[in-house]
Amino acid sequence: MAERATHRDRLRALEFEAFVAGAGGRLLHTATLLTGEPSHPPGAYERAERLLHAALARTYAGWDGLRGGDPYDLARRELALRFAREARRHQRPRGGPLERLTPIERLVLVLRLYEEVDEEQTAALLGLPGDRVRAVCARAVAALRAPRRAAGPGPAAAHRAAGPRRSPGSRAAP
Repeated sequence: MAERATHRDRLRALEFEAFVAGAGGRLLHTATLLTGEPSHPPGAYERAERLLHAALARTYAGWDGLRGGDPYDLARRELALRFAREARRHQRPRGGPLERLTPIERLVLVLRLYEEVDEEQTAALLGLPGDRVRAVCARAVAALRAPRRAAGPGPAAAHRAAGPRRSPGSRAAP
């Protein structure tokens, strides 16, 4: 009996190792995007690695319960949920392509656009309404498309502070 359990544990470990070998790189990239850490130089993403290791540990713990399910979905869900629970630790990214986004914006954007999870699944995973997921994703995309601002107020801020513009010959309101 013990021999059968040992064999089953060995098979489980081999299956999991094969899964990590195939999906580990993509999951690490997802974790790097979520934490907002730069992906280069190698080793610069220790928070992403910690996040991924914790998610993979939970995935391994639930490996027997998959029963034909997709292990990548389980690992991605664990990664997203762990990131959401620990988002306060990831408030200030140290660089990376999504450094300007808040943690929830990074999470929604990575799930929707990088991982290609549909809106309803993302909403269900995060416990948010679908329209909120849509709004957060749109806000994140707009923030990424906007040009980076310099540290100080630029000409647009000075223009707004000066007040509304008047055309020549117009009178001021009483």
